[in-house]
Amino acid sequence: MIDLFLDTKPEQTRVCVAMSGGVDSTAAVILLKNAGYQVFGLTMRLLKEPYLGNSESVNDAGKVAQKLGIDHQYLDFSDEFRHKVVDYFAESYIKGLTPTPCVLCNRHIKLGLLAEQALLNGADVIVTGHYADVQKVNGQIELHRAKDLVRDQSYFLFDVEKKFLNLLRCPLAQFSKNETRQIVKDAGVEIFDKPDSQDICFVQNGKYADLIAKLKPDYLCSKGDIVNREGKVLGQHNGIINYTIGQRRGLGIGGGTIYYVLKIDALKNQVVVGTFDELKCKDVFINQVNWLGDERPKVLSCEVKLRSRQNLVKAEVEFLDDAKACVHLLDDFYGAAAGQGCCFYLNNRVLGGGFIEPMKL
Repeated sequence: MIDLFLDTKPEQTRVCVAMSGGVDSTAAVILLKNAGYQVFGLTMRLLKEPYLGNSESVNDAGKVAQKLGIDHQYLDFSDEFRHKVVDYFAESYIKGLTPTPCVLCNRHIKLGLLAEQALLNGADVIVTGHYADVQKVNGQIELHRAKDLVRDQSYFLFDVEKKFLNLLRCPLAQFSKNETRQIVKDAGVEIFDKPDSQDICFVQNGKYADLIAKLKPDYLCSKGDIVNREGKVLGQHNGIINYTIGQRRGLGIGGGTIYYVLKIDALKNQVVVGTFDELKCKDVFINQVNWLGDERPKVLSCEVKLRSRQNLVKAEVEFLDDAKACVHLLDDFYGAAAGQGCCFYLNNRVLGGGFIEPMKL
């Protein structure tokens, strides 16, 4: 049973599904159609030549829509995507940050521009194929982690504006990936065994340095010093965009001591390294805080996720103002990377988050 938490009956409810051409959004369409909702699909064209190539995957969305008998249209957001997401990605690496482009895409594009277009097309709610759990509790829409914590994608939604979160529904929250594929297979849609996307959609073969070279041809990715915290030169790096916080391999430093990247200093063109113990973080400062809860406290006792694939960490978040906070980590955590998202969880509910600032050594 698909509950969209609306007062209208399914046949009176107009639902927009953000269709990527993949298995997950296709399964969402099938579940909604079977439940009797009025479903239409919108698909974003995001990748533009000559820099990013063309994505053939999105072409499947139109074929799926035709197969399932729903209205569908493509939206060209390539210029906005380039400006809001891709340029941000490149500029972040040049500044020595480790960006989280999927978080920005959800805020500005999928649950920004696409959501606005969905409303113009008469949508009552917006559905995506995210593995995240949108619940209605005491009359309020809340975002929670999905049942399958391995697949959970709630982290990538912490920065969505609250007005669009209130419109968002994620019907795959209770399903595993195998169950999702079975839904598509049972409906006779050929893409049921389509592979999952593994990399950032606009980075081919994981070679983001090559992308930055194309996007920012004037940027000189020059070599520089690898130093310890005292400033002693230990070796040479091949350009700061090739390094990230916590990195151990590929430093090219001999001598027996195992070093990890502690900080990337773009102004000095230096990579600062140290021991594993020196990666340990106690206080992490974040900016651009987005709050998705009710009334925000001065201090929030919760758990946080500092990278999408890392475990939750107990913390106290001290809000310094509307945009900044200090996250006091109560569990051991090593290697907070500037530019990554910090998502707040309370009993599996997402209460918002922000972006990690460079650490002070």
